[in-house]
Amino acid sequence: MKRILLNTALLSATMLGVVACADHGPGRPGDPPGSAVERAIDRNAGTNTSGAFPSQSDGTRNNPPGTAAERTLDRNAGTNTSGAFPSQSDGTRNNPPGTAVQRAYDRATDSNTSGAYPANR
Repeated sequence: MKRILLNTALLSATMLGVVACADHGPGRPGDPPGSAVERAIDRNAGTNTSGAFPSQSDGTRNNPPGTAAERTLDRNAGTNTSGAFPSQSDGTRNNPPGTAVQRAYDRATDSNTSGAYPANR
Protein backbone atom coordinates (compact mmCIF):
# COMPACT_ATOMS: atom_id res chain seq x y z
CA MET A 1 0.00 0.00 0.00
CA LYS A 2 2.85 2.37 0.88
CA ARG A 3 4.44 1.68 -2.48
CA ILE A 4 1.21 2.52 -4.37
CA LEU A 5 0.86 5.80 -2.48
CA LEU A 6 4.52 6.66 -3.15
CA ASN A 7 4.16 5.88 -6.87
CA THR A 8 0.95 7.91 -7.05
CA ALA A 9 2.65 10.86 -5.34
CA LEU A 10 5.64 10.69 -7.70
CA LEU A 11 3.38 10.45 -10.75
CA SER A 12 1.31 13.40 -9.53
CA ALA A 13 4.43 15.50 -8.92
CA THR A 14 5.76 14.64 -12.38
CA MET A 15 2.46 15.51 -14.08
CA LEU A 16 2.23 18.78 -12.16
CA GLY A 17 5.69 19.70 -13.41
CA VAL A 18 4.72 18.93 -17.01
CA VAL A 19 1.54 21.01 -16.75
CA ALA A 20 3.44 23.89 -15.13
CA CYS A 21 5.95 23.93 -18.00
CA ALA A 22 3.30 23.81 -20.73
CA ASP A 23 3.15 26.86 -22.99
CA HIS A 24 0.27 29.09 -21.99
CA GLY A 25 1.81 32.12 -23.63
CA PRO A 26 0.43 35.02 -25.63
CA GLY A 27 -2.17 34.33 -28.25
CA ARG A 28 -3.90 31.59 -26.29
CA PRO A 29 -7.60 32.06 -25.49
CA GLY A 30 -7.90 34.75 -22.83
CA ASP A 31 -4.40 36.14 -23.51
CA PRO A 32 -3.97 38.46 -26.50
CA PRO A 33 -0.76 38.49 -28.55
CA GLY A 34 2.33 40.17 -27.13
CA SER A 35 3.31 40.81 -23.55
CA ALA A 36 1.46 43.16 -21.25
CA VAL A 37 4.30 45.66 -21.64
CA GLU A 38 4.12 45.52 -25.46
CA ARG A 39 0.34 46.01 -25.37
CA ALA A 40 0.71 49.00 -23.01
CA ILE A 41 3.25 50.56 -25.39
CA ASP A 42 0.90 49.93 -28.32
CA ARG A 43 -2.01 51.58 -26.51
CA ASN A 44 0.04 54.66 -25.65
CA ALA A 45 2.01 55.02 -28.90
CA GLY A 46 -0.74 53.97 -31.32
CA THR A 47 1.36 51.10 -32.71
CA ASN A 48 0.87 47.36 -33.19
CA THR A 49 4.20 45.81 -32.22
CA SER A 50 2.44 43.28 -29.97
CA GLY A 51 0.01 42.14 -32.64
CA ALA A 52 -2.94 42.78 -30.32
CA PHE A 53 -4.05 45.96 -32.09
CA PRO A 54 -4.25 45.24 -35.85
CA SER A 55 -6.40 48.33 -36.42
CA GLN A 56 -3.42 50.42 -35.28
CA SER A 57 -1.06 48.99 -37.89
CA ASP A 58 0.53 51.57 -40.17
CA GLY A 59 -1.39 52.39 -43.31
CA THR A 60 -4.73 50.96 -42.27
CA ARG A 61 -7.96 52.92 -42.65
CA ASN A 62 -7.99 53.70 -38.92
CA ASN A 63 -4.31 54.58 -38.66
CA PRO A 64 -2.26 56.52 -41.20
CA PRO A 65 1.44 55.69 -41.67
CA GLY A 66 3.83 56.28 -38.80
CA THR A 67 3.30 56.35 -35.06
CA ALA A 68 1.28 58.96 -33.22
CA ALA A 69 4.55 60.48 -31.99
CA GLU A 70 5.96 60.68 -35.54
CA ARG A 71 2.78 62.33 -36.83
CA THR A 72 2.90 64.86 -33.99
CA LEU A 73 6.52 65.64 -34.89
CA ASP A 74 5.50 66.06 -38.54
CA ARG A 75 2.65 68.43 -37.70
CA ASN A 76 4.87 70.56 -35.46
CA ALA A 77 8.05 70.56 -37.55
CA GLY A 78 6.49 70.56 -41.03
CA THR A 79 8.20 67.28 -41.96
CA ASN A 80 7.04 63.93 -43.35
CA THR A 81 8.97 61.48 -41.16
CA SER A 82 5.86 59.33 -40.62
CA GLY A 83 4.79 59.24 -44.25
CA ALA A 84 1.34 60.54 -43.27
CA PHE A 85 1.96 64.04 -44.64
CA PRO A 86 3.33 63.67 -48.18
CA SER A 87 2.47 67.30 -48.96
CA GLN A 88 5.02 68.29 -46.30
CA SER A 89 7.89 66.42 -47.97
CA ASP A 90 10.84 68.60 -48.89
CA GLY A 91 10.74 70.16 -52.31
CA THR A 92 7.02 69.70 -53.00
CA ARG A 93 4.82 72.54 -54.18
CA ASN A 94 3.35 72.96 -50.70
CA ASN A 95 6.65 72.69 -48.86
CA PRO A 96 9.93 74.18 -50.01
CA PRO A 97 13.22 72.46 -49.07
CA GLY A 98 14.11 72.10 -45.40
CA THR A 99 11.91 71.99 -42.34
CA ALA A 100 9.78 74.83 -41.05
CA VAL A 101 12.31 75.34 -38.26
CA GLN A 102 15.23 75.52 -40.74
CA ARG A 103 13.38 78.02 -42.93
CA ALA A 104 12.54 80.18 -39.90
CA TYR A 105 16.23 80.13 -38.95
CA ASP A 106 17.17 81.08 -42.52
CA ARG A 107 14.78 84.04 -42.51
CA ALA A 108 16.06 85.25 -39.14
CA THR A 109 19.75 84.95 -40.05
CA ASP A 110 19.67 85.56 -43.83
CA SER A 111 21.21 82.11 -44.35
CA ASN A 112 20.29 79.17 -46.55
CA THR A 113 20.71 76.08 -44.37
CA SER A 114 17.32 74.76 -45.55
CA GLY A 115 17.99 75.26 -49.23
CA ALA A 116 14.78 77.29 -49.58
CA TYR A 117 16.55 80.65 -49.88
CA PRO A 118 19.35 80.34 -52.47
CA ALA A 119 19.58 84.14 -52.77
CA ASN A 120 20.80 84.29 -49.15
CA ARG A 121 24.05 82.45 -49.90
